[in-house]
Amino acid sequence: MLRLRFHGRGGQGAKVASKVLGTAAFLEGRNVQDFPLYGAERRGAPIAAFTRISDEPIMERGVISDPDVVIVMDETLLQDPRAMPLAGLKSEGVVFVNTPLSPKEAKVLHEIEGRVITLNITNIGLDMLEKPILSALAGAVASRIVGIKEASLRKAVKKELSEIVGEKDLLEENVKASIRCFNAILPVDMGGAETVHKKSKVFVVPFEIAEFSSPAIRATANTPLRKTGNWRLFKPVWNLDVCTKCMTCLARCPEGCISLDEDGFPKVDYDNCKGCLICVEECPIKGIVAVREDHA
Repeated sequence: MLRLRFHGRGGQGAKVASKVLGTAAFLEGRNVQDFPLYGAERRGAPIAAFTRISDEPIMERGVISDPDVVIVMDETLLQDPRAMPLAGLKSEGVVFVNTPLSPKEAKVLHEIEGRVITLNITNIGLDMLEKPILSALAGAVASRIVGIKEASLRKAVKKELSEIVGEKDLLEENVKASIRCFNAILPVDMGGAETVHKKSKVFVVPFEIAEFSSPAIRATANTPLRKTGNWRLFKPVWNLDVCTKCMTCLARCPEGCISLDEDGFPKVDYDNCKGCLICVEECPIKGIVAVREDHA
């Protein structure tokens, strides 16, 4: 059995990516499971999705704690102590990272054990789809890694995305983008990864009042520790030579990330700016531009 775990942010398509992989494997006669795990639906928040693929009936249930393959759709999640995308990965496992870095650079920078594959699928999405929607692209990468055929991937992308994409041309562009990602990497010999997995332990959790079992409820605010600036793909940049200090950007920012400096010009808290670009749209003199960045 192969066990794959997808890590992404809300809105990137991790849930659909796992379904694309599962459907492609199902079309080749394999037994599959695919399902997501997330709390309240919130764009940008970390989520995970899971896919199991086997030639035999799958009797396991629940989340995958010891994956053979990890698909990291947002590189910044590798530094998130809550997401922990590499947790449980075996030393012979495979990690795909959506990044402009080379496999060697990513392996060293993020201290990744196991085999590392990299590809900047965000740029491919922006180039071909004009949006950072990565569902079919991440599903294609995962399919290539585990040896799914291209024809099966095409059918899976069309089936899964036809339920959420109404425009025929956009659907075809998603298929083309997924095939581009599929052919951009090499398949991996997963024979060594299909090892016997440890059996899950059963823990009996006693009932406790919230004061003891959920201390975070009474904890002091931790928002300053959660930097949301790594959610963005584009950042707003001001041309202060033309800025009229109208403060429209400050008033329109939904996150309160814009303030004024001592001269009355806008300044941005880039640690928490999510890159919604409302300020770019609202600036009456078009003095703010969106700048693409690979790393927030």
